[in-house]
Amino acid sequence: MAFFRSRKPRDEPEARKATLAHLREFASTRGGVEAYIEPPTHVTQTTVVLVAVTGEWTRRKVPDARTAREIARDLGIPVYDVQLTGYPRRMREWSARQRAD
Repeated sequence: MAFFRSRKPRDEPEARKATLAHLREFASTRGGVEAYIEPPTHVTQTTVVLVAVTGEWTRRKVPDARTAREIARDLGIPVYDVQLTGYPRRMREWSARQRAD
């Protein structure tokens, strides 16, 4: 039945370009940026979190862990699996400060 066929959104290439541009901008304007790969869940797909030395962070969806590693390699930043390393303390501290403000 055609109704159940999966369709990719027409704007996927634009969304991908926007994601890459955002991650490039974040990594190039902040120091000590590292990438953390978050595995897919029942609710979300794989994501990559970039964390700066200050603890500031940004998260974006990616197709899979391999893509996240390629992005980190292209940006020249270290990449970690959040299931193995956990989140850096500076990220949690930055988030706590943002909630307090």
